[in-house]
Amino acid sequence: MAWKTFCVFVSRLQRETARILGMVSLCVVIPGALAAGYPERPVRVIVPSTPGGGTDTSTRIITPKLSEILGQQFIVDNRGGASGNIGAEIALRAAPDGYTLLATLSSHASNPSVMKSVPYDLERDFAPIARTVTVPNVLLSHPSLPAKTTRELIAFAKARPGQLHFATAGIGTNPHLSMELFLSMAGLKMIVVPYKGVGPALTDVIAGHVPLTTANLLVTLPHVKTGKLRAYGVTSAQRSNAAPEIPTIAEAGLPGYEAVQWYGLLALAGTPREIVTRLHGAVVQALRDPAVRQRFIDGGADPTPSSSPEEFAAVIRAELKKWAKVVKDAGIKPE
Repeated sequence: MAWKTFCVFVSRLQRETARILGMVSLCVVIPGALAAGYPERPVRVIVPSTPGGGTDTSTRIITPKLSEILGQQFIVDNRGGASGNIGAEIALRAAPDGYTLLATLSSHASNPSVMKSVPYDLERDFAPIARTVTVPNVLLSHPSLPAKTTRELIAFAKARPGQLHFATAGIGTNPHLSMELFLSMAGLKMIVVPYKGVGPALTDVIAGHVPLTTANLLVTLPHVKTGKLRAYGVTSAQRSNAAPEIPTIAEAGLPGYEAVQWYGLLALAGTPREIVTRLHGAVVQALRDPAVRQRFIDGGADPTPSSSPEEFAAVIRAELKKWAKVVKDAGIKPE
């Protein structure tokens, strides 16, 4: 057994032991006493990305408010790499006491399907706290494409199976899978053109070298407003507060379609329930703050706190199942 695998195994064993001992202690200690003083010291939030990305930005917007609400500093610790896997693996080594949290993102739910192996089990190893915000992608084309609406695009593509190309920031990324879901639901066939990042992909679509793409609303909205790109619809179930003039893909021609990037917070499995509940309440309170909400909206994100940790857990389960099917149907081979 490799040393890294052994360390992760031992860490999981420690957390499971802590969880069992915690359950036993709660039988003899006044309920809630375990979390009565939480937090009594700073809380580390591991962000599994480099500074400046969506996961980092969304975490840095909410953590100062959490510090204010709970009376302790929430320290952001960037540990980027491997589509969020490195940060998740580091979090696995922490104690399940609420003093190490993981900023999670939608890639954590799709990674198990697009990668041969990941160092975590999202449902087994973590305790969901709350989803924080969602960020829709946008289905886009170069303005020269004859189809001007989603319905026209579907008809145009159906008449040309396997002839249209679409650009993506990388195989298995959320925007790529959003497009694959669109193709599956609409019964279309297109050719994927993968790029090393959203910048090069957008550059070629704007230049007219590739006709279509899906990408984050925050990144693409300026190009839509200047007319360099045509927006067919956002991938969320509701219109975005950042661009309410753009319809959803569901209302524009593909009922039932939804695929968003989302962010949230996780604790380690075995963290006392009272601590998870307290953190969830603080997140909801923070997202109700007008200044915090406006910062998210200005950045293209919609505050969408889960009503309970259980609801967020249900979202994660559904996302794992959803993207596994999309990846299988699209014939994407794990790498």
